[in-house]
Parts: sequence; structure tokens; C-alpha cells
Amino acid sequence: MSAPQTNWFHNIASALAYSMAHPHETTAGLTPPHNDLTQFILAQHAQMPDYLRTPMKLAALGFDAFGVASGGKQFHCQPPEMRANQIGSWKNSNIGFQRDFIRYFESLATLALYSRQERRTLIRREANYQGADSEIGAPAELRAEIVVIGSGPGGAITACLLAEAGRDVLLIEEGEHLPLSSCTPFSTEEMLQKYRNGGQTVALGKNKIAYVEGCCVGGGSEINSGLYHRTPPEILEHWRKEFQVEALAEKDLLPHFESCERDVSVSMLPHAAPPASLKLHDGATKLGWKSLEVPRWYRYEDAVPKSAIGNSDKSRAGRQSSIGSRQSMTETFIPRFLNAGGRLLSSTRANRIRQNGDGWLIESAHKSSGVIRIVADSLFLCAGAVHTPALLRRSGITHNIGNSLQVHTTAKIVARFSDDVNSADMGVPVHQVKEFSPRLSFGCSISSPAYVALGLLDHPEAARETSRTWQRTAAYYTMITSEGRGNIRTLPSFRDPLVRYSLTETDRRNLSDGLRKLGQILFTSGATELYPSLTRGSVLRDDSCLSKIPDVLPDGLANLMTIHLFSSCPMGEDKSKCATDSFGRIHGFKNLFVNDASLLCTAPGVNPQGSIMAIARRNVLKFLNK
Repeated sequence: MSAPQTNWFHNIASALAYSMAHPHETTAGLTPPHNDLTQFILAQHAQMPDYLRTPMKLAALGFDAFGVASGGKQFHCQPPEMRANQIGSWKNSNIGFQRDFIRYFESLATLALYSRQERRTLIRREANYQGADSEIGAPAELRAEIVVIGSGPGGAITACLLAEAGRDVLLIEEGEHLPLSSCTPFSTEEMLQKYRNGGQTVALGKNKIAYVEGCCVGGGSEINSGLYHRTPPEILEHWRKEFQVEALAEKDLLPHFESCERDVSVSMLPHAAPPASLKLHDGATKLGWKSLEVPRWYRYEDAVPKSAIGNSDKSRAGRQSSIGSRQSMTETFIPRFLNAGGRLLSSTRANRIRQNGDGWLIESAHKSSGVIRIVADSLFLCAGAVHTPALLRRSGITHNIGNSLQVHTTAKIVARFSDDVNSADMGVPVHQVKEFSPRLSFGCSISSPAYVALGLLDHPEAARETSRTWQRTAAYYTMITSEGRGNIRTLPSFRDPLVRYSLTETDRRNLSDGLRKLGQILFTSGATELYPSLTRGSVLRDDSCLSKIPDVLPDGLANLMTIHLFSSCPMGEDKSKCATDSFGRIHGFKNLFVNDASLLCTAPGVNPQGSIMAIARRNVLKFLNK
């Protein structure tokens, strides 16, 4: 890109960053200069999916032309009041791409602005980080008996168990090998370091659904909240019957659940839950709805039993509830894999696979070293529900691949209370309401000042109060088990796959019902104001206001997201709908396997990592004839 073009886009990004920060400048600590916001926006734009970068620049060009046509000046040359009017015109437009353009810049500027207030515990990676010395170099050609592509929960357990069985295993990961301590959890640093495309991935459709994926050694386990569920028995039974999956009854998976739970230290909090979490639990309990503390894969040192905590200590205990070490893949299965003699090649992207005699050739590219040819006898694809099918489709393997993506779609409400419910060390709230599961579930989300402000973008006056009110504020979500389906397609000349998703009217009705029920819980627990994440949505101040939430969420005006993706290569013996057999071997191939979230036949209705790990373990032991 030429310098004038770079300067032109930089000028728009900078002017937008300053304009969007300006309403927050009276808040302590959020004063100019805002060069850090501009740099964050530019860094994120560079990480966008490649097929979206040019459209974003074209939208910026249209935005600038709009300013010239309406006010006679390019946007960055306009006075502040004129800039605010132009931003408001596009933000409230009936044209979707104009609203999306403003929301993109506003989201990034808000995250960067309020991240200044977060307590930083950033510990930069040490050169002798455990495992780094065990990584191999990146020669032009490699060979292994078994290659595993992707190191998230499915890939890490697959590679680990194979290596511990004495097999020659090479584990390939597109992202870097970073310890948990390399960044503050749920921070802008983590987005830049460990999220695929900087967390800017989106499933396109009438209702866009933002989603996030890990892109680092350990995959999603390095960035998620660590909440753990076993697959509900009724879901397993549905998969067994509908997709003809063998060895999938509850009794079949029980030893795999139990083993994985030991390996990642699944446990309950040793202290009282954070106040924001207890608000959700108390409200549901008063309504007579089932609410539970969800265990997490955390290891707690010197934990104080809950029974030993007196009433006077509960506040302190709540503040300490986040103490502990998350048992992600880089803390558990990856070190085991390396200790067993496995080889890890990070920063390496697998572009295509093709058969090579009785084995496989993986055409790959290392971030620094360039093209690498990797030869394997057997190949396990564990790159996740989007990138496993994308790799297969790029390689010409398409039967039932990438046609049946499902997600747990979520919509959020930011709730404000009269008392403090939030703190800098709150961490991840642990309660979920399962009264209406699997159709609906409710939980509490990350509620740092940056994410509170982000959740209030549809309510700008409340957003500008974040620095003053965030301790009385928390973000909550409703999650549905969607009827809708999505697909993954690769685009010629583009690196990133295109993901599309269609919600049904029933899905949008369930999301509305979920927001209303979530509102009931929060008002019952003492909330004074609720701010639903709906474009042009109203502030809700009591139960009577819940009727303002439409019966069916309107297309294009609900701000939706997900962190759970699966079902893009479903397993089972029904070849009319399944991509693999019951144990992950792709139909029609002898030694090509899928072993990640792609295999889940439909949405499980709960956090999927427990399901992924148990099924991956089952499949590996089947491969090893154990």
C-alpha cells in the first residue's frame, strides 16, 4: 500500500478514535491524547479477515465522501461538532453497512479507552518458558508417523495420548506458543496475541453473529472462561439415534469424562462466588428456577473451604474467588505431550492436505521460515469447527464438510444495581441458570470496565458513566440452542474462510424470550436499570418495561455473539448427513481423522469443552485399540 493511502486511512481512523473518545473525556483517566486508541484500531484492522479489509476501507472512503458532500470537508478536517453529527447520522442509519462501520470503530475505541483502567499484570514471555526449548525448528521437509493439526482441547489431548502411547507425533499449531502469563486475561493484549483475527471474526447473515477463536498453542482453552459441563445424557441419546453414533451412551463416555476431569482439575470454587454471580443465582432461586455453580478446570493452592468462611469474610472471599491457576492445554496436556517425546511446531499454518501414497502430505507455511512439506502416515485434524472444514474444503474433500455449523447464539444485558457487584479481581462469574435448558440458558459474562462499556454501546449516556458506575454494573447473557445452521466456505485467493449463519424465526423468538426471562431474574435480584444489547433498545427500569423487548428480535438490530461453535463435520454412521464415522474417521478415507468440536452432531446446550475432550479421548483410544 502506498504512503498516501496509508495516511488517508490513518487520518480517518485517528479522527474517529478521537471523536468517539471525546464524550468520555470528562471521566478521570480517560483524557487525551488518544494515539493509543488509533494504534489499536490500526493493528486490529490489519488482523481482520482478509476478505473484509478492503470492504472496510471502501466503507471508510464512502464515509469520507459523505462528509465532503454534506459539509464540504473530509472527516478528519471537520470541527468536533460536525464530526459528531456525521457519526450520529451513520450510527442511526437504516442502512446496515453504515451502522456496522460506526460500530466497528466505536467498539475498538471503547475497548482501548477503558482498558487503560484495567489493572495490568502483564508478564512478558521468558525465553526459557517451559516447553519452548522442546519445540523443533522449521526445516523445508518433515516426517512423522502421525501429524495432529491444531492444539486446542481436541488436538492437545489427541497428540498427548498418542505420544504417551509411544507413537511418533508431530503437533502443528498456526498460532504462537505463549504461556498464560503472557497477557492479562480478557484484555486487549490477549486479543492481539491469542485471538484469531484479533477477535474480529463474524458469521454473516441477516443477523450477524460475532464469534471468537483462539489462535495460539492451546487454542480456545487459553482464552475461555474454563467453565465445564459433561454432555447432557439426553443430547447423547439424540446423537446416538439421529446420527447413528456408536459407543456414545452416558456409560460409554463416563470413564473419559472422569479421566479428563482429573487431568484438568475440574473443581468448584473454594470461596464464595463473586457478587455479580450470586445476583444471578439469588434472582433465579427467588423465582424458583434451577441455578447452579458450574465447575471450572482450575487448580487452587491453599484453598480455604467454604465451610470455614464466616459471614464477615464473605466479601473478602468473593474478591478472592478468582485466585487459582486455569488448567488450560499449555498447563496440562501440552507439557505432557512434550515430556512424552512429542514434537511441536508452532506458528505454522497448514494450507492444504493431499494423499501421498498410503499417507498424507501437508503443505504448510511457517511464519518465519516459509513453505514446509510435512509427510505423515496418519493425520488428525483438530483445527476447530471453522478451520478443520476449511482445510478439508481447500483440499477438495467436501462431502458433508462445513455444511451444518451450529453455535450457541447469545444476547446480552448490562445490569446496574444499587450496591457493588463488581471488582477489578472478580474474574469469571460461575453461576448459570438451567431451568429452561437446553432451549435457554443464562449466565454472567466478563465485566471489566472495558467490557461493561462495550456492552453499553447501544446506550451511550450510560456508557459514558462507566468509570463512575462499573462497580455497580455487570454484564449477563442469554444463550439459546439454535435451530439455525451455518456453513463454511473457502474463497479463491483469500486466506480466511467465509462463515455464514441463518437464524430461524424460532431462534429470534427464543432470544427475545431469553432476554425477558433474564430481565426477570435481574430485577428480582435487585437491578435498578437494565440495558439490553439491542440497536435502538430502551433502558428497562422495572418488570413492566420488559414488554418493550419485542416478541421476535428484529433482523439486523440485535447485537449477537457466540464463543461456542461446533457440528461442522458431524460424526456418525449415517453417511447421508455425517462427515465421519462414529470415531472421527472421515468417510471414504482410511487414515484421515477429525477430532475436535466439528464432530459434535448438534449444539450440546452447555459449554462444549467437556464434550470435546471426552469424545477426543474416546476416539484416540479406539485408534490405539485400547
